[in-house]
Amino acid sequence: MLIHMRAIIVVLDSFGVGSTPDAVRFGDAGSNTFGHIAEACAKAARGPLRIPNLLSLGLGLAAREIDPRLPEMTNGAATGRYGAAAELSKGKDTPSGHWEMMGLPVETDWGYFPRTVPTFPAKLTDALIAEAKLPGILGDCHASGTEILEKLGAEHIETGKPICYTSADSVFQIAAHESHFGLERLYKVCHIARRLVDEYNVGRVIARPFVGERPGEFKRTANRHDYATPPHRPTLLDIAKAAGREVIGIGKIYDIFAGSGVTKNVKADGNAKIFDATIECTKTAPDGAIVFANFVDFDSSYGHRRDVPGYGAALEAFDARIPELRTALRPGDLVVFSADHGCDPTWSGTDHTREHVPILAFGPGIAPGPIGVRKTFADIGQSIAKHLGLAPMPVGTSFL
Repeated sequence: MLIHMRAIIVVLDSFGVGSTPDAVRFGDAGSNTFGHIAEACAKAARGPLRIPNLLSLGLGLAAREIDPRLPEMTNGAATGRYGAAAELSKGKDTPSGHWEMMGLPVETDWGYFPRTVPTFPAKLTDALIAEAKLPGILGDCHASGTEILEKLGAEHIETGKPICYTSADSVFQIAAHESHFGLERLYKVCHIARRLVDEYNVGRVIARPFVGERPGEFKRTANRHDYATPPHRPTLLDIAKAAGREVIGIGKIYDIFAGSGVTKNVKADGNAKIFDATIECTKTAPDGAIVFANFVDFDSSYGHRRDVPGYGAALEAFDARIPELRTALRPGDLVVFSADHGCDPTWSGTDHTREHVPILAFGPGIAPGPIGVRKTFADIGQSIAKHLGLAPMPVGTSFL
């Protein structure tokens, strides 16, 4: 029976495989997260990327479908279904990518803040200061999260003013010290901000707690929390939940979907712990379940920070644990590795890049072979719906 089948979705956050035809509109034509990391590693003393399991699944073959100039990277005949997908959604942000994977492209524009200083409307900041009883705010600009802590962290501690900033994504980020300002107080301020930014169609408010007492010591903690606007229509997660299936979100999945469709929220920070949780949930999830994990470090720790060696090492660490995941699978399981956007660490700036994402699908009984370049991430959701015997999604074509 189809109910005995399960789906495990693993998002390598930001792991793009080459710019999309419309990337020129975003200033990203020529970006290639995987290709440029592989190229840089091959030229470095450390030597080529050691990712035999991802290459065995067909990653190298999928990447060459987007950029034929890449050198051949294989590990024998492909053991998975492999290909890539472009994005229908208008942005290159986290919610759009994840929602589209689950059958809901975001085909209207999010609200973005201009690259002015100040960047936020006075009406917004005045309301936040009044309602949250703040002495004011710092920042009020586009910024890298780590750089703005170094610049304004000490002043924040001295004045009690939270640091508010944004990026090329549709976000309003608030950084505050866990002890000097207070973690729960930060969350309350973010709740207020979430309501206030609805008027501007902003996708996420992000709480960015940190510790440390002086520049050079400031460090963001694992207590980040995303306050996302909920999906505007049902996703595959909602359909699965309504059908009585278990939907397990690992890492920041619950936050990305504002809890919609998720029946169990598993908190984990860092790729290693997220992989631990993914394997444990794969071992214990009931028949018919969806296990959905986001590996955020690729994006937040390496992509945005333009850390090419770090990104390469993280890929190798991820690859080394794939056999553990295979061992946890049951007959009828489907695993899909993909991404939500790119974040080429060799690119200019610190923002996401508009790229194709890989699709690597495998599991007991899943026949290997190419699936080509898909027109939408929603093909992932459509394939999972078919695999689990759920109602078909309105967008997407199954590759199974």
